[in-house]
Amino acid sequence: MSTASPYDEVEILGMIGTADASEIRPGNAAVVDPDYTARFAKAHEDGGFDRVLIGYGSGWAEGTQVAAYAAAQTERLGLLIAHRPGVVHPTLAARTFTTLDQFSKGRVALNIVTGSTDAEQRREGDYLPHDERYDRTDEYLQVLRALWDSRGPHDFEGRYYRFDGATPQVFPYQDRHLELFFGGSSPAAYVVGAKRADTYMLWGEPLKETGEQIATVAARAAEAGRGQRPRVSVSFRPILGATDEAAWERAHGILDTINGAVGAQFKQKVGQMHPQGRAPENAGSQRLLAVAEKGELHDRCLWTPTTQAVGGGGNSTALVGSPETVAAAILDYVEIGVDTVLIRGYDPLQDAVDYGRDLLPLVRQELAHRAATRRTEKAAV
Repeated sequence: MSTASPYDEVEILGMIGTADASEIRPGNAAVVDPDYTARFAKAHEDGGFDRVLIGYGSGWAEGTQVAAYAAAQTERLGLLIAHRPGVVHPTLAARTFTTLDQFSKGRVALNIVTGSTDAEQRREGDYLPHDERYDRTDEYLQVLRALWDSRGPHDFEGRYYRFDGATPQVFPYQDRHLELFFGGSSPAAYVVGAKRADTYMLWGEPLKETGEQIATVAARAAEAGRGQRPRVSVSFRPILGATDEAAWERAHGILDTINGAVGAQFKQKVGQMHPQGRAPENAGSQRLLAVAEKGELHDRCLWTPTTQAVGGGGNSTALVGSPETVAAAILDYVEIGVDTVLIRGYDPLQDAVDYGRDLLPLVRQELAHRAATRRTEKAAV
């Protein structure tokens, strides 16, 4: 009988970028700062993060190149690369990621992001409507899994892709299962992600709403014939202080900065993907704004004014408090079925250092304690 518990499998993710910029940091003109990127990746490895997400935007630095550079600067840090289906052919994507997985000795995973706004999609020549993009993603992921998990030659004829005799020669490192993370909160997203994903990624909503989304993903997975739902990830922006009072003082300072001149610069940039002044098109942002309308503070310490300040763009809800308070809040989500937690800060590099020093040890200590308690309870039955 297995003695493993859900607490043993919880992962903690961070996120890296290629320049020192955020909603509260104006940054400089550099889009790619190699030294900063290296320090950012190393801070996550030194802090004990399992993986880092490398985001996707039509004008951003190309994610696999960023991941390859980060891999060269680190030894064990996992690399979760955001990838948008429809930009390149899946046969090329398949070997792009297995090649990097070989060179990094098994550290690669993909975060599938089907799309955000129609305007952002069209910058890369994609004119499919929302739900049809998810149909294409379904086909795309079917191809990736076949090329990663079985030898060729492969023939395929679908609605969006067609090829004959594809014979991959580069497979995931040591023939492991190369994981697919998946994001999206629309009905079409739930269907495809629940069917294809290893981990389903959500933005940080209150416990009740998160539980409802987990139930939806589980139901769609069952409808797809899966015996078990995907793992679930939830993303937050922790704001730490030595005490709860200090954390709240810092949180209000961050909000003031977002609503000031520095935040205006950020909103202008992010507005290319999440246009300001009108309701966001993507369901995830719509859900975050709906939560914010219900109130500023939810559950233990989930704070929503930062979401309203950026118009719902990106994962933007904060967990505010001392490391003890925020660790307890993260564990509240684990208790309702969350398997993976992604955390990133408003002061990105320094926050990653602080999380690794002050927050992650508390979370992991309590996970270990609960896992040991669960094993003792099982043994006593």
